[in-house]
Amino acid sequence: MQTSNPTGTVVVIGGALKADSDAVWQRLVDEAGGEGARVAVFPTAAYEPERIGAQIVAALQRCGAQAELVPIAPNLEGVDLQAALHDPALIARVAASQAVFFSGGAQEYIVDTLQPGGQPTAMLDAIRAVFAAGGVIAGTSAGAAVMSRMMFRDAMDNLAVLKGQWRAGQEYDRGLGFVDADLLIDQHFLKRGRIGRMLPALQTLGCRLGLGVDENAAVVIKGSRLEVIGGSGAVLVDMAAATRDAALPAFNLTGARVSYLDAGDSHDLASGVTTPASHRLAETRIDPAAPGFEPGEQVERYFLDMLGDGCMRQALMHLLDGPSDEVFGLAYRARPQADDTAPGLGFEFRLRRGPGFVGWLGEGDCTVLGARLDVVPVKVAMPMFTPLVAAPRT
Repeated sequence: MQTSNPTGTVVVIGGALKADSDAVWQRLVDEAGGEGARVAVFPTAAYEPERIGAQIVAALQRCGAQAELVPIAPNLEGVDLQAALHDPALIARVAASQAVFFSGGAQEYIVDTLQPGGQPTAMLDAIRAVFAAGGVIAGTSAGAAVMSRMMFRDAMDNLAVLKGQWRAGQEYDRGLGFVDADLLIDQHFLKRGRIGRMLPALQTLGCRLGLGVDENAAVVIKGSRLEVIGGSGAVLVDMAAATRDAALPAFNLTGARVSYLDAGDSHDLASGVTTPASHRLAETRIDPAAPGFEPGEQVERYFLDMLGDGCMRQALMHLLDGPSDEVFGLAYRARPQADDTAPGLGFEFRLRRGPGFVGWLGEGDCTVLGARLDVVPVKVAMPMFTPLVAAPRT
């Protein structure tokens, strides 16, 4: 994989970053130059930009940065958005920064403001100048989503996207493109089960790699190298060997590679090599294909909500340390919504071991590399179940 933007550093934060998560805040400041680094904070995506922007500025200042709020946000009261967006003095101050930080909220506010109709504004050019000079471009939640060439715009219903609701300008849109064009970034990933929208997006948009960053975690991207930091981890999806059956009337997938990287792990996008954190390497390496492998879990599990909170991570861990070479789960809606055009459509997820599938399990953390993933459309009975009734008395 070639990286088209090797100059600066990108920090993508999965959202819900705690104010005291100094592993992330301090790393961002250090990447920007350390004590006194000038950081321009854009609360553009926020619904309460003044409050959210002030929180971000305070967190960065606590870590030694000279952080400044940039008053560009559709929801910022008392500010002429267009005047601020085209203010030469403000544009110059942003261009002179060493880092730019985008808040969370609604990512469409960011692209619609800085890149209306797909055309960059002078303010966006100033932000790009920071990156071209070797600076840092960072964002949390919505601010992370815009880093890709293409981004999720408003695709909150993961199952609806799996069922085919995937429209330009609605579920997806053009992002700002600070990372390689072949990499798609998503946020709140494990918490909100967003593997359900990541897979169709990768397939439809032709992106080879998907990076799903969990809440209170971040990924630092420099050229082809990425490193996970913070209190959780990230899912890496590789579609290089994935195929689909065009004869099937719904989304399907065979042979995607899925890995879970935890804090301290690093990965090279060019070589495909993952290096686990040093403390994790001190733990026992689990290789289910090795002679004498003894699973730590003895009971097979079937996951009834593959799009549930943290379910993908749990399924990967069970595949690593469980008794079977395959782990299955289901994505479906037991009580379809009124506007569901395919109420009986569900999807079975099949995670399986293959060559190179290994991992490490620690106390509260893990690294799982190289699982294979298939997704098969299935028909779900409606209703899926009915209550038992008591037998009549004789």
